[in-house]
Amino acid sequence: MDVKDYLNPAEEKMELAVAYLDESLTHIRAGKANPKLIDGIRVEYYGSAVPISNVANISVPDARTIAITPWEKPMFKEIEKAIINSELGITPENNGEVIRLSIPPLTEERRKQLVKQSKAEAETAKVSVRNARRDAIDGLKKAVKQGMPEDVEKDAEATAQKLHDKYLKKIDDLFAAKEKEILTV
Repeated sequence: MDVKDYLNPAEEKMELAVAYLDESLTHIRAGKANPKLIDGIRVEYYGSAVPISNVANISVPDARTIAITPWEKPMFKEIEKAIINSELGITPENNGEVIRLSIPPLTEERRKQLVKQSKAEAETAKVSVRNARRDAIDGLKKAVKQGMPEDVEKDAEATAQKLHDKYLKKIDDLFAAKEKEILTV
């Protein structure tokens, strides 16, 4: 039994938790136009649900507008319907050529809600990191019972704690950046 058998999977889980947090924070609207806001929205296209980016060109002409140019005329209605039914909370404007999403400036109350939502996402990621550390330490304790030297186990536990601290700092940094982005008027 090698300590890497316990530490590598734990580090992978921690890395995944940070990557997931980064992804979920990009979907939280911060008053600026970002094409990732509509990544999760799916449209019906020839019988299957596909992301909007598969049926249209998405661009950001300015800081408060997302422009969606469908490749086929029938997709206008489908895209508009999908956006209206999504949790985005933005009504699309259609001029027959382009669907525009105007990102309204956020109210103070809405900003606080978004910060709270971001904090909850960060907390979830921290719990995942802690669980990965706990799993690694539990595995190491079982390895001691199977003959691993205790000093090796203690060193590996310290390494697991260092990994834990490193990834918690990454999570805090991601959250702080998102909070600053949301609160910047």
